[in-house]
Amino acid sequence: MSFRIRAARVDDLQHLYEMAKLTGGGFTNLPADRGSLSQKLERSEQAYKRQAEAHGDDLFIMVLENVETGAVRGTSQLFTKVGQTWPFYSYRLSTLSQTSKELDRTFSAQMLGLVTDLEGASEVGGLFLHPGERAGGLGMLLARSRYLFIREHRARFGDKIFAELRGVIDEAGGSPFWDGLAGRFFGMSFQEADYFNAIHGNQFIADLMPKHPIYTAMLSDSARAAIGVPHTSGRAAMRMLENENFSYEGYVDIFDGGPTMVAKTNDVTSIRESKAAPITAIEEGEIKSIISSGSLDNFQATYAMVSENAEGVTIDRQAAELIGLGAGDIIRYIPR
Repeated sequence: MSFRIRAARVDDLQHLYEMAKLTGGGFTNLPADRGSLSQKLERSEQAYKRQAEAHGDDLFIMVLENVETGAVRGTSQLFTKVGQTWPFYSYRLSTLSQTSKELDRTFSAQMLGLVTDLEGASEVGGLFLHPGERAGGLGMLLARSRYLFIREHRARFGDKIFAELRGVIDEAGGSPFWDGLAGRFFGMSFQEADYFNAIHGNQFIADLMPKHPIYTAMLSDSARAAIGVPHTSGRAAMRMLENENFSYEGYVDIFDGGPTMVAKTNDVTSIRESKAAPITAIEEGEIKSIISSGSLDNFQATYAMVSENAEGVTIDRQAAELIGLGAGDIIRYIPR
């Protein structure tokens, strides 16, 4: 395999822009807008340069690079502390039960409330893999390498972490959830609102949306059916998150109703179970693993065949050459 994960650079702009045009909408963290992407890359560059190991408002962008061709074929992002530039809004699904003694009936109603419960938490997001590379475990490499980075820089991240999954999008690129709820108040299509949010943030939701709970029974059938349901392309991502100990706790995206998966940072499987060890030799290992080396803008990750021994680990030559490792170097690793 000739792919590695590395820190994004400002000269990756064209690669990210080309991928952003392939997302099909509803992908706020990767807008098809050069100006916004450029700002994101500049912000990420500053985050990688910041030396203080403390929990701040940082954005780290990583890319999946084909080392043989230099082409960037995927990307992912880490937000260390959301809700600092503008409030971070979610809907929270809850149930209200009421009983009438006269009718001898109990009625349970589901409601959506606008909340900022996740402010201050960290977020894993912006994961996109080029359609031509959706095989061979590259999506897993993109996703799980982020957790190895978090483990290396644990103090920079919050005690709670979450991931927003894109919600149901129809064939026309619209959102049944948006059309049935927020769209009624804004007079904007989902595409218009999604693009505006990607460029300017979602403060306009707080400015214009009603603050009282929304009874889901008042929504259209299609809008109600979309609550907490991931886009078809996100089902595999949801399973990966569940395998990492994330769970759905009733939080949904305010635009498309997609599920927000939440975990305690220290309980994330790849963070909790990853190990660090020196390389004792460059020779074929037994267990296919994700390995990482370096820190901040020198961080790299790839797949490797790893074997443990009393002094450390061995890794295969191809992986060692791919990210420039030799005997004595320290790696962090987690079995695939």
